[in-house]
Amino acid sequence: MSDKAEKNRNRNILLVDDAEEMRVLITHQLRKAGYAMVIEAASAGEAFSILGLDRDDKTVADIDLIIMDIVMPEINGIEACRRIKEDDRFEDVPIIMITALADKGILQLAFDAGAMDYITKPVDKLELIARVRSSLRLKDEMENRRERERELLVMSRKLAAANQILQRLSLLDGLTGIPNRRRFDEVLAHEWQQAMRSKQPLSIVMIDIDHFKAFNDHYGHLTGYDCLRKVALAMSGILKRPTDILARYGGEEFAAILPMTASDGADAIAEAMRTGVVNLAIPHDHSSAASLVTVSMGIATLVPRRGMTAAMLISAADQALYEAKAGGRNRIIVKEPSPS
Repeated sequence: MSDKAEKNRNRNILLVDDAEEMRVLITHQLRKAGYAMVIEAASAGEAFSILGLDRDDKTVADIDLIIMDIVMPEINGIEACRRIKEDDRFEDVPIIMITALADKGILQLAFDAGAMDYITKPVDKLELIARVRSSLRLKDEMENRRERERELLVMSRKLAAANQILQRLSLLDGLTGIPNRRRFDEVLAHEWQQAMRSKQPLSIVMIDIDHFKAFNDHYGHLTGYDCLRKVALAMSGILKRPTDILARYGGEEFAAILPMTASDGADAIAEAMRTGVVNLAIPHDHSSAASLVTVSMGIATLVPRRGMTAAMLISAADQALYEAKAGGRNRIIVKEPSPS
């Protein structure tokens, strides 16, 4: 037996007709055509029971196709079709109506109720089998389409999740795991606008590891990478507010953005970061600042106004960092940029 024949043999077809002789005839014709699984119902109510429409547990027979007479006592085929199609479980189950007279008005009501096709009485075997095959083929195509849509949806969600991960990774420094220069620039632009609207101070801390080139030359690049990671972790651990960020600005240089923070508050945070680095106790025998790895820091604070730029704030913090390094390193210099 071919796969197609085996599939047809296992199709569940629900035949709903109050006339027993009609059920016997159609069941016989379907089974001769290879559709062995024909379930008969003598009324719409009996069909509802088979389909599970009259139960709260919503268990349901696995039905592939419904063939139903239009004219039946109590509940006619059109009303039964409408009730069946109101249940989402039977959205893709095709319904073929049986009618003694192909009245356009009645057929339109049947199609409006959700019927897919119709056959007329007396039932012609060739027409019956052709319409059954056509309906089942369309059902298969709809199921395949829905499966492809589900697969595409899953792929789309996976792709979106992957893109989110890539987006986050693109904003992190690969060595230290803290935000990178790109993220720093994005956050600074955002916080600058926020500070301008709220008229709140915004502070920048520029940070440089003292004599890091000498450290690298003496201890090697692998030790240098480890030093960068430890320093980044120690300083980022000081920042507790979600709006504060520490970024790797480049090489051995870091930068912190402290929104809604005046210069004295920024100074206190910077001192905690400087002390945290000292407490790492990483030996540095080639530093003029100390026998351990230390950092120099420059702080600048502004309440942004129209006509000012974030570049002014960075420039002032850079100048403060330069003065800290020129003054002996392992220290903090605070500058108040000129608002003009």
